[in-house]
Amino acid sequence: MLKPWFPVVCCLCLALSACTPRVPGWAGDPAAETQTANSSDGGALVDTAAVEMPDSPVVATGEIDWAPMELTNGTALVSCEHDYRQHGDGEPLASLGFTGIWRALADCRDSGMLRLRYQGKIDSEFPMLVERVAEVADIQGIANRILDIDSSGGRVEPAMRAGDLMGEDGWTVWVREDSICHSSCVLVVAAGDMRLLAGDIGIHRMIRIGSTATSRAELNEELRGVSTMIKRYLERHGTAVAVADLMMTVPNRKLRVLSAEELDELGLAGPNAAQDDLDRLRLARECGEAFVQRKDALLRAFDRQCVQPSEEVGDMGDCALQLRQRFGFPDRSCPSENPLAEYDRISHHATAARG
Repeated sequence: MLKPWFPVVCCLCLALSACTPRVPGWAGDPAAETQTANSSDGGALVDTAAVEMPDSPVVATGEIDWAPMELTNGTALVSCEHDYRQHGDGEPLASLGFTGIWRALADCRDSGMLRLRYQGKIDSEFPMLVERVAEVADIQGIANRILDIDSSGGRVEPAMRAGDLMGEDGWTVWVREDSICHSSCVLVVAAGDMRLLAGDIGIHRMIRIGSTATSRAELNEELRGVSTMIKRYLERHGTAVAVADLMMTVPNRKLRVLSAEELDELGLAGPNAAQDDLDRLRLARECGEAFVQRKDALLRAFDRQCVQPSEEVGDMGDCALQLRQRFGFPDRSCPSENPLAEYDRISHHATAARG
């Protein structure tokens, strides 16, 4: 397994059970861990003109600018294998042109699954990476997609753009036990259809690039529009708007690491609530109410038994396969709808090994 791409320099850990701000209307634990953040990370960066951005979701149009592009603040690897412990993180995505991505994803057509491992900053290149990979996956018929992310954060606007694009394309998001997701990276997690989180998920305050504020009042006024935009983004992705409030209250030199209980209460872990509602309605029409109820029971058992704070993401997948068989999936009466389908590749290897 790869080690985190960003070194985390923790010079001091502070127990702030008495002074950590409590977010109004949120029942999270006020004694959550707050760490000194990496000095190179700063806060979640906000562009000067951010308040002028539209707050409606970005939707993929299929009209992609395929101009040559390289990642300057991160690395991307593609694997057709779910099991990173056995198969590693795949091959580097050397070219972000159409032909380069097509070749990188070609082997994933047989499995119907790809895993995009991204290590780096969230900047303007990141949503372009997600959009291009998703476009080629659509053409090649690769429906199951995992974003395996390790990021200390970066800019808020590209994180939301990437999240909106992912929300239309059925991505599972991983933060593995050897990875982190801090600052604006949390906004990417919010958009995943399913979120499996074993590494640290941390939040701190936004910083306005090029700010001219000379007082607290001026600074808060500058960020007010951005905060509203983030709340609307979180609402449409089924996540508690309290996440935006936390991004206004934790000093940018520190980091609020969210506990497993907080991640669940804030709607950041497990199935995405908004997507889950859409899936329930569609599945009831296509597969029947009994199918939906059995799927619900499976996902409840998955949350209870498989998603534990000390669990590796790979072990969560092994646990999911055992549960899925117990609950009768894949279902012969509705075989095209298979809960936790991103684990099918593991099932194939396990069957081959037993044979």
